[in-house]
Amino acid sequence: MMDWTDRHCRVFHRQITRHTWLYTEMVTTGALLHGDVPRHLDFSDVEHPVALQLGGSEPADLAKSAKLGQEWGYDEINLNCGCPSERVQKGAFGACLMAEAELVADCVKAMRDAVSIDVTVKHRIGIDKVESYEFVRDFVGTVAQAGCQTFIVHARNAILKGLSPKENREIPPLKYEYAYQLARDFPGLEIIINGAIKTTEEIDFHLQYVDGVMLGREAYHNPYLMADFDSRYFGAAEAVPKTRTEVIEAMLPYIRQQLALHGHDGKGLRLNSITRHMLGLMAGVPGAKSFRQALSDSKRLALGDPLLLVDALANMQPLAA
Repeated sequence: MMDWTDRHCRVFHRQITRHTWLYTEMVTTGALLHGDVPRHLDFSDVEHPVALQLGGSEPADLAKSAKLGQEWGYDEINLNCGCPSERVQKGAFGACLMAEAELVADCVKAMRDAVSIDVTVKHRIGIDKVESYEFVRDFVGTVAQAGCQTFIVHARNAILKGLSPKENREIPPLKYEYAYQLARDFPGLEIIINGAIKTTEEIDFHLQYVDGVMLGREAYHNPYLMADFDSRYFGAAEAVPKTRTEVIEAMLPYIRQQLALHGHDGKGLRLNSITRHMLGLMAGVPGAKSFRQALSDSKRLALGDPLLLVDALANMQPLAA
């Protein structure tokens, strides 16, 4: 979800669901220890609960980065052991870490020693041609001994050579039963399943076998899917979801605030940096195409006027609920 689930995306998603946990895009330890920390870690209070996902493989660096994350107010630190991109592999982290369970355990222990918030791990079920269930079982067992209680299982192998990150999300077969078996074998752990899950019916099915479900691209492309999550999954019976129109109205003050803080002079924040995350809000609604087209109008976007959103909504036929 690199370049997708940034702080603006998360504020938008928070207008749709109040209680669903949100995760940052992966932030590398190098970016935090040698780069612009506020740019990578600043976020809005409305985003809670929100987890910081880290990429790295040096225990000491991860410990320092996790401590920064806690100091900035994040609710969880998540270690990425699932990203298959070659750029990430060159940094010796991501999915290739699954081949080094002891190192991952050392990383988890170092982070847990540095922070008081939860440290979790997101991973695949195997790498390259290693497809046995025993591989992921042993990985989880080893890392759990370091104190990790929550594992987010993308139920596909990661092919480290020969497939792009996009192909790695589509070509390796899904093996949801591996996640189910992990939940049976490790009843004391929290096992969360991930991978091509698109409907509430699918979520409900998985929840019969695991403790939680993570959505990735579906939450981005069809965000209003999450509108009933608070009542359906978090017991917030009093929670009445915002309509799509109300979601847009709720975003307008935030957009104005951000443009005022960061400027809109070509060098500061561009309106598109926020509105691009909202293109899928009308997915499945008549007029969705005209809504997306209006939000993609480069001339209007260049003006930096948030009322573009209001006009995009007004031009839909019929008006979206």
